Order: sequence, then structure tokens, then C-alpha cells
Amino acid sequence: MSTEQPVNFPWRIYWLLFGVIVLFALAPVLSALFSGLLAEVNGCTLTEHDMHPCMIGDFEFGGVISFFFVLGLFALATLPLGGGALIVWLATLIIHRIAWGRMQKGSTP
Repeated sequence: MSTEQPVNFPWRIYWLLFGVIVLFALAPVLSALFSGLLAEVNGCTLTEHDMHPCMIGDFEFGGVISFFFVLGLFALATLPLGGGALIVWLATLIIHRIAWGRMQKGSTP
């Protein structure tokens, strides 16, 4: 008789990888949205081709806000890469789940 507990499928690892892939793909978009929102709330001008002064409190953040706004252009690379990574993630998940299910059926007496 075997007293081994059946091993659960590692869903947690797959969901963690899913989150990392989505965060990687959307990080430039979120950066541009956040900088645009920050500039709009503080009444600052924001363009992709020029830095304008933007005082928030006693500090000047115009260069930083412009930098993070222009980082949104990286979405041209990260969105397709993230989409491809999600396709690979889904294929791996399906293959692993099918193989795990067959292994569990084969080990049950």
C-alpha cells in the first residue's frame, strides 16, 4: 500500500508566469499612461519630442515625466513579444496538463 498523497498540478507557477509576461508586455503602456496622467493632473505640457518644465511640489519632474512617456514606444516591441510568450505559455500549459492528467490516471491503482 502506498501512503503517498497525489501531487497537485502546479497552477501557482503558471499563474505567476502569466503575470510576469503580462506585466512585461504592458509595462511601457502603463508607464506612458501614468506619466500622461501625472502631467495632466499637474497642468503640465507633455510631448514626445520636447521636455517641458513640470513642477510638482517643489521639484521639477519635466524630464522624468517626458522620459517615461517616451518609454511607451517600447510597447511596439514588448506587446508582440508578450503575445508570443503568452502563446508559448498556453501551449506549455495545455501539454503539461494533459501529460499530468495521464500520469495521475496511470499511478492510481
